[in-house]
Amino acid sequence: MRTTDYIIRTATPADVAPARAVMLDTVYRDFGTGYVPRWHGDIVDPDGAYLAPVRHTLLVAVDADGEVVATGALDSRGPVSPPNPAHVAERFPSGTTAQLRRVYVRPEHRRRGLARRLVDELLAFAVADGGYRAVYLHTDPAVTGAEPFWRSLAKVVHDEREDAGGGQGIVHFEVPLDGVTGGRGRDK
Repeated sequence: MRTTDYIIRTATPADVAPARAVMLDTVYRDFGTGYVPRWHGDIVDPDGAYLAPVRHTLLVAVDADGEVVATGALDSRGPVSPPNPAHVAERFPSGTTAQLRRVYVRPEHRRRGLARRLVDELLAFAVADGGYRAVYLHTDPAVTGAEPFWRSLAKVVHDEREDAGGGQGIVHFEVPLDGVTGGRGRDK
């Protein structure tokens, strides 16, 4: 399949279960942690976390067979300290920070531009909102391909591997909003 063989759209209530499956498969397979309630509560209730709040969104990538094969979400909650470093939490306060979350692509659909398309649409959503001043995300560099992907789109603001003791080993990023245009259609 080519990247144009996929549709990126706002998730509907009918997409919640298949989107949750993509997310759970990712945390079990790629992260090796499985479901951890304090980190993954939004996965259990994507409707409450992303569909219901006006300033939040959940996008899905759907293949030619109508199967949800990738997800991407955005919410208005900044990082919390702890477990994140205090200076990161202070730099990205809730309400004015759009946090990118759950940008996950099923392995057999990777390397086709889906994650980049999802991020582009999430950034357009943040710009169209008008209230976000920054876009934040964090990633686990142990996940294959995650760190290089985010480094191609964002600026590292803190790498916990450089902390004494290595922190949680997480890399924190800011995605520039410069040049992002809002108002692009989502049903692409």
